[in-house]
Amino acid sequence: MPLYFIGLGLYDEKDITLKGLEIARKCDKVYAEFYTSLMAGTTLEKIEELIGKKIIVLNREDVEMNFEKIVLPEAKEKDVAFLTAGDPMVATTHAELRIRAKRMGVESYVIHAPSIYSAVAITGLHIYKFGKSATVAYPEGNWFPTSYYDVVKENLEKGLHTLLFLDIKAEKRKYMTANEAMELLLKVEEMKRENVFTPNTLVVVLGRAGSLNPTIRAGYVKDMIKEDFGKQPHVLIVPGKLHVVEAEYLVEIAGAPKEILEQFSPRKM
Repeated sequence: MPLYFIGLGLYDEKDITLKGLEIARKCDKVYAEFYTSLMAGTTLEKIEELIGKKIIVLNREDVEMNFEKIVLPEAKEKDVAFLTAGDPMVATTHAELRIRAKRMGVESYVIHAPSIYSAVAITGLHIYKFGKSATVAYPEGNWFPTSYYDVVKENLEKGLHTLLFLDIKAEKRKYMTANEAMELLLKVEEMKRENVFTPNTLVVVLGRAGSLNPTIRAGYVKDMIKEDFGKQPHVLIVPGKLHVVEAEYLVEIAGAPKEILEQFSPRKM
């Protein structure tokens, strides 16, 4: 019997595709994980009501360490759905789970859904100009991760935009804000002093992607770090070299300073 990896989309229970909903409703067992992303516009109860089935929520350890013991044996005997926020294959963990399923002789299928990788286009930044992504992680004890800073640096050197995911501690209900991410990047800048992320760096914040009223704000770190972007989830974007249309969009839609258009003098506003 098959295992279905079904994406729930970005914001609320209505983001699931008709195909995903139809398959989830016919499955004998439904599992889900919510530690890789946050769906701010819904609840587990609303998703269960829509699907018409009880959902067994797995934590990180259940998924990463015990998937072969919990989910895959069921999928050998029944139709099983595994629900994830966003698109199932965006999280690298889920690709590994599919490999494990194949090795255990379990056939699997993927039902796609809206992802932050497509929704980020609402910022007006061109998708094809994004470089490598990274996650801004909370420091823990003596561990202070800085690799996301290096990713921003590498992308900027190539003129590319950087999409930064913000850390999630789902079991503690702790979701990093864009403000916290900017603070961490500034701390790394103090440590490395490579002029990658300063108070004068242009950034874009996208909050609650997938909702009808997402927050889309652009400006300099020194101003943006003080702003309230509403409830999480947030993503932080460090733009690379802007096209004139990208710059105009950031000014008109995201409230960026008009001075960013000065590099495009023939089309000044």
